[in-house]
Amino acid sequence: MGDAAMRLITLAEELLGAPFPVRVRAWDGSEAGPPGAPVLVVRHRRALRRLLWRPGELGLARAWVAGEIDVDGDLYAALDLLAGIVWERAEQGEDTRAVHPLRDPRLRAAARGLLRIGGVLPPPPPPVEEVRRRRGGPLHTKRRDKKAISHHYDVGNGFYELVLGPSMVYSCAYWTDGGTLEDAQRDKLDLVCRKLALKEGDRLLDVGCGWGSMAIHAAREYGVQVTGVTLSREQAAYARKRIAEEGLTDRIEIRVQDYRDVRDGPFDAISSIGMAEHVGAVRYHEYATQLLSLLKPGGRLLNHQIARRPEKDESAYHVDEFIDRYVFPDGELAPVGSTVALLEQAGFEVRDLEAIREHYALTLRRWVANLEANWRQAVRHSSPGRARVWRLYMAACALSFERNRIGVNQILAVKTPDDGASGLPLRARDWR
Repeated sequence: MGDAAMRLITLAEELLGAPFPVRVRAWDGSEAGPPGAPVLVVRHRRALRRLLWRPGELGLARAWVAGEIDVDGDLYAALDLLAGIVWERAEQGEDTRAVHPLRDPRLRAAARGLLRIGGVLPPPPPPVEEVRRRRGGPLHTKRRDKKAISHHYDVGNGFYELVLGPSMVYSCAYWTDGGTLEDAQRDKLDLVCRKLALKEGDRLLDVGCGWGSMAIHAAREYGVQVTGVTLSREQAAYARKRIAEEGLTDRIEIRVQDYRDVRDGPFDAISSIGMAEHVGAVRYHEYATQLLSLLKPGGRLLNHQIARRPEKDESAYHVDEFIDRYVFPDGELAPVGSTVALLEQAGFEVRDLEAIREHYALTLRRWVANLEANWRQAVRHSSPGRARVWRLYMAACALSFERNRIGVNQILAVKTPDDGASGLPLRARDWR
């Protein structure tokens, strides 16, 4: 019986200065760590070489996507224990970003230990699912955004059907006790429609329309005319098929179009549900200004967006490497206060903000359960690596919402006319 697991545990504890919270099972069959804890499975010593050549989050992510490391047991419990180390170190003021081993004595010692266990070989190539990052060049150009959206959404509609279920809504649901995922997604769409005060004959622009669920609900239940825009050709084709099957082609138009190119306003209302995370800080004022210009006086915007917690030093904020390389290329999260300020600077009057953080944790856990229950089909529709990306990212995000590391908010904003008549009722939240 080998001893690789004990050697890995020892290295980890020397590096952390604390007990390692999960068990480790190594490629040589050895196992070590706290009894009864979730098991981190290191299937191949190649995973160690990934950490040597790219210490930190990206090395671990590459090993996970390649199937070289895995978790045996409760994935959420394992991630929670491992994330606890990172957050505890961050709260103590320690920089948890990847540091090159040559610049840190502890990491130099850990690197020597990994060399002894993993061997010295050239760096393994990244898994094919990784986005190759370009050096330089402006963020969030139309061309670059289109490529980023295609990476995330054009992985096959069949894959999304398995994960999202019949609702085909890829954003936070709105839960009541005992409801199904489909019930909760329908309730979310209806809440958006009521906040926008939609009525028959209104024109609605759905920015980032996805597979058409919001457009279909608004047209069918509220009698509005909908224009939906997306950068994903696969989404657009799927949405058009659903709309035809619902008999709503006379009320809904789906376009493959950047929101910056929409010119046929004014609209009575705009819904932006889970899209603004793709906009980026350098473009957010342009985004808000463009949407304001597309609304009639008195028109409403419902901006549904994930937010991160503010940093003590915002200049030190860094993008999550795993998310950026494998999930949402160029995606950015901002504190909700920054988003409100930018909407107001563009000319909107912000009238309501509803935080629904816990709802997203529940939604993500249902999506993970759907993926796990349909694992073989999901792999056939995408790839083993892509399915592993999604399982890890959704489970980790569920925990982040539960622990208040990120949140999600619905912001209702109005293009208030010069006379100040917002058109909203005196009593707040009459949509309830």
